[in-house]
Amino acid sequence: MAQSKDDSGAVDGAGSILSTVAGPAEPPRPSRLGPPNPIAGQLLEKVTSDEQLAAAIPFNETKPLEYGDAALTPHAGETRPPSSNFATASTSTETVASPKAGAGLPDIGANPLDGPLDRVRVDDSGRELSTNQGVKVADNQDSLKIGLRGPTALEDFILREKITHFDHERIPERVVHARGSAAHGYFESYADHSAITRASLFGAAGKRTPVFVRFSTVAGERGSADTVRDVRGFAVKFYTDEGNWDLVGNNIPVFFIQDAMKFPDLIHSVKPEPHHGMPQAASAHDTFWDFASLSPEITHMLLWHTSDRAIPRSYRMMQGFGVHTFRLVNAQGASLFCKFHWTPAAGTHSLVWDEAARLAGADPDFHRRDLWEAIEAGQFPEWELGVQTFTAEQAAQFPFDILDPTKIVPEEMAPVQPIGRLVLDRNPDNFFAETEQVAFCVAHVVPGIDFSDDPLLQGRIHSYIDTQISRLGGANFHEIPINSPVARIHNNQRDGMHRQSINRGRVSYEPNSLAGGCPFQAGARGYVSYPEPVAASKVRGKPELFADHYSQARLFWKSQTAVEQNHIIAAFRFELTRVQTPAIRRRMVAGLVNVDQRLATGVADGLGMAVPPALPLATDLPIHDYPASPSLSLFSRPGTTGIKALRVALLVAPGVDEGQVRQLYAALLDGGAVPRLVGERIGKLPGSDLDVEISFETGPSMLWDGAIVPDRADDYAGLAAADTPHSDTPGGTPLNRDLAAQEFLRLQYRHDKPLLAIGSGAQLLYAAGIPQDLPDGEPDPGIIIAERGDDGPALTLFEAALADHRVYARETDPPRV
Repeated sequence: MAQSKDDSGAVDGAGSILSTVAGPAEPPRPSRLGPPNPIAGQLLEKVTSDEQLAAAIPFNETKPLEYGDAALTPHAGETRPPSSNFATASTSTETVASPKAGAGLPDIGANPLDGPLDRVRVDDSGRELSTNQGVKVADNQDSLKIGLRGPTALEDFILREKITHFDHERIPERVVHARGSAAHGYFESYADHSAITRASLFGAAGKRTPVFVRFSTVAGERGSADTVRDVRGFAVKFYTDEGNWDLVGNNIPVFFIQDAMKFPDLIHSVKPEPHHGMPQAASAHDTFWDFASLSPEITHMLLWHTSDRAIPRSYRMMQGFGVHTFRLVNAQGASLFCKFHWTPAAGTHSLVWDEAARLAGADPDFHRRDLWEAIEAGQFPEWELGVQTFTAEQAAQFPFDILDPTKIVPEEMAPVQPIGRLVLDRNPDNFFAETEQVAFCVAHVVPGIDFSDDPLLQGRIHSYIDTQISRLGGANFHEIPINSPVARIHNNQRDGMHRQSINRGRVSYEPNSLAGGCPFQAGARGYVSYPEPVAASKVRGKPELFADHYSQARLFWKSQTAVEQNHIIAAFRFELTRVQTPAIRRRMVAGLVNVDQRLATGVADGLGMAVPPALPLATDLPIHDYPASPSLSLFSRPGTTGIKALRVALLVAPGVDEGQVRQLYAALLDGGAVPRLVGERIGKLPGSDLDVEISFETGPSMLWDGAIVPDRADDYAGLAAADTPHSDTPGGTPLNRDLAAQEFLRLQYRHDKPLLAIGSGAQLLYAAGIPQDLPDGEPDPGIIIAERGDDGPALTLFEAALADHRVYARETDPPRV
C-alpha cells in the first residue's frame, strides 16, 4: 500500500471540509487537509470555528420571551463570540492581499460606509485629466477622426464615455452571459515586454497587477445550469496602474458572426423561442438552426460549438481567447497586430455529453462550485497568457482576413509567445456586490492596447458600455467598488444616478482658470490612438476574404482526434434531432458537406436522411487547404497539475477494510485530490469508526473524476461463493447487491472515468457488468483490479489514469454498459 504521511486517522473527513456539499453526521476533526498549504489551514480553522460557533447556541434561549407578559419588556438577543475571526468570514482566502482587494486584514465590526464623507471627497489639484477607468486623457479638445476633415471614429471611447455620461446625468434609469462565477487574483509579467507594448502591466519581469476574472455561459438565464452546451465567457479585468483594461473574451477563439449588425439576430435566434419561452440555455431548437443554416459564416464556430470545448470539465480546465485581432503599440508608436491566448495549467479537459446533461440536474452549480472549492482549498487555478503577434505586411499574406472574427490565426503561421501568468487566489466576499455587479467593457483599454477594425469588435466597443448603463442603473457604474480602478480618477463628469463622489469646488469644465486649469489633459502621457491611415468611401459590406466560410471549419475538423470527431458528429445529431423542421436539417447538413464528407455523412446517418448536395459557396475563391494544426485538439494540452483538486469517491459499506480505506484516503489527499467516503447514508458505518461523508443520493456518479471500491475486512473474506463473477449466491459486501452502487459504477464506466477495485471490491465491478477489456480486446488502462496487498502499485496506476481524466478508448456508440 502506498504510504501516506499520516495513517493515524488524522485526515478523516478532510474531503468534506474541502467540499461545499454534505458531510459526516458526526464530523471528525482532521488535523490537516493534505500537503502543507496556508489557505487550506485557514479553511480548516474556518470550518472548525464555524461548527463551534453554531454549536454554542444549541437552541434559541430567548424564544420564550416573545410571548405573554415577558413580551412586554424588550430583550436583548443572545450572542456568542467566535473562537476565530474566520468563523464569520465569507472565504478562507480573505487574508490574500492585493492593491484591489485590500490589505487582507478585515476590520472586525467596522463599516467604512458610516465614516466621514472625507472618504469619498475628490479634489483635482495637480492631477491630470483621466477617463472613468483611470486612463489619462491625451487630448480633451477633439474627437478621434479619420483625417482632420473626416468622419468621427466609432471607436473613440473617450468621446463616447464623456458624452454618454453627460447624456445620463439627468436620466434615471445583462441579456447574454447572465450566469457567471468569478474570483480575484493577479497577473504576473514574465519579462519586460515594452518592445511590443507600452502597457505598464507588461513593463517589467515579475510585475503583478490585480485582476478580477468572471467565467460565464452565454445563452442561459442567471438561474440556468452550468454544464449546458454553450460558449463560455472568459473576461479579465486588469486593475493596472494606468487604468482598467478589460480583456473580454471566450473559451473559443472565433465567433458566430462577422459584423456587430448581426449580433441581435444571433442572440434572438438562440434564446428561448418567443411564442412559448423554450428551451432554456440551449441551442437545440429550430430558430437557432434556422438562422445558422442561412448564415454559412457560422460554420467554423459551429464545429467548435459541437466539439467538447462547449462542455468543459471545469472553468479551471478551459482555454480563453481575446477572439478579435487587437493592436499592441509601444512607446515609440510602433504597432503590431495581436491575438490573446489563455492556457490553463490544469490542461484542457471536458465532460462527455451524457455526463454534462445529467450534471445539469444533479448539480446545476457544478462549475461554480468547482472554482470556489479549488480556491478555498488553496489549489489556486493558473493560466499562461500568450500572444500571437504579426505585422500588417505578414497579415496581408495570410489566406484569410485578420479582421474576420470567424477566423483564427493558426499557430503554425504565428506561434503563441508566453508573456505572463494569471493566478486566481481569492474568492469574492459577496456574490452580488462583486460577481454580479462587475462591469466588463471592451472599450476599457489602457495605453499600449488598441483596437483593430474588426467590425464585430467595433460594435462591442459600444454595446458593452451601453448595456452596463442599463443594467447597473446609470453612467456611474464605474464607482461601484468592484469596478473602480486603482489608478486615480479625475475629470469633470458629474451627477447622474447613484453618484458617490463628492467633488470639491465649483469647477466642472475644462479649460478653466478657477481651478488653476485642473484637471488638465495629460498629453503624450495619456491614451493616444494608433494613427492608422484610412482612405476609403463609406460603404456597407464585407471584404471578399470574409466570404470563405468553410476552409477554417475544415482545418478545425481535420485537426481533431478521431474521438473528438465522433463527439462532434454526435453533438450535431443531438442538436438537429431536436429540430422539428426537416428543411432546416437538410440545409444544415448541406453546409457540412463543404467541410468534410465523413462529417456530413455521419450527421445525416444519425438523422435518418440522405446526404444532400452541398450548399453553394458565397465566393469563387477556392476553399483553402490548411495543414492540420495539432494545437486545436484538446488532447494537445494535458496540463501539469496531475490529480490536484480532482474528486475521488471511495465506496464504503459495512465490513469494509477500515485501515485500507484510511490509507487510500490519506494518500489521495496528500497527492492533492479530494477524496470522500460515499455510501447509502451519511453517518457511522456499523461496526466501524468510519463516517460516510456523502450519499449516493446527494453525490451521484457525475460529480466524481474517479472511484475506488476497497476490499472487505478479514472477517468478511470467507464468503467464497460471492467471489465469482455473476454469482447468485447471497453474500459478499452489501454493495454487491446495491443497485445504486452498481449504477454509480456503470456511469463512471460510461463516462470514461478510471476505476480501482481492491480484493473483494472487484465483486461490485462484476455485479455492475463492467468489462475489463476495451472494445478492441486490449486491457482497459482505466480498470485497475488489485489483489489484497497489491493496493500500493494499484493506487499508483489509478492516480496516473486519474491525471489523464478519461479513457476515451472504451467509448462505443451506443455504450456497452
